[in-house]
Amino acid sequence: MTFLSHCHRLLSGIPGVGNLLNRVSRMERDTLVVLALTAGAFYLFLTLADEVMEGDTRSLDERILLALRVPGDLSNPIGPRWLEESMRDLTALGGTTVLTLMTLAVLCFLLMVRKHQTAILLAVSVAGGAVLSSLLKWGYSRPRPELVPHGMDVYSASFPSGHSMMSAVVYLTLGAILARTQARWRVKAFLFGLAIALTLLVGASRLYLGVHWPTDVLGGWTLGAGWAALCWLVMLYLQSQGEVEPEEPAPDPAA
Repeated sequence: MTFLSHCHRLLSGIPGVGNLLNRVSRMERDTLVVLALTAGAFYLFLTLADEVMEGDTRSLDERILLALRVPGDLSNPIGPRWLEESMRDLTALGGTTVLTLMTLAVLCFLLMVRKHQTAILLAVSVAGGAVLSSLLKWGYSRPRPELVPHGMDVYSASFPSGHSMMSAVVYLTLGAILARTQARWRVKAFLFGLAIALTLLVGASRLYLGVHWPTDVLGGWTLGAGWAALCWLVMLYLQSQGEVEPEEPAPDPAA
């Protein structure tokens, strides 16, 4: 069973939705599920952004950041020294250099297996996400947290978290694309799970190091997931039009 199949089953329990899903083809069901994920993620981001700009999240943001610091010594995050070093390593997984290298590696793989249209879609998805992140940071212009010392140097605005957003964009998009090249659902589930885990770890590291407010990270996650889902929706449409290589079929259990 694929990730979308699990989503189908969950949505089927909603009154009226189950009947609708039963009346459409598998491609149409996939499209409806991804469309719902896209709309939900963007709605959550816009709602959060409105609360952030009105200052309604400030108190919660401060309480969470302070809870991650040693009382009486705000320059010292809670936990052993090795944890702080590990968080710096994890936060690099959402940096421009690492994400670019990973994207290029997968692009090369897709070109080697002759999935040229999918490679183009990946490149456009990641580049578009990077542009969107930069524009929103400039538009919202939220200052970085001044409540605690930063665990590393920062150079841009705070909302949404660029590391959190771009790790969601890149890892979730890569997970979806690589999952399409695999026939077995266990491999697909592993790739999706790995993508989600990496995204969460990067966001958590930004919060632990004090370089972002919690709502910056949440905003980055929701916006990045929404953008990745939107790109996935485009991929499903192009696949239905024969302009993107089809997904690998599931293996025959009787084989």
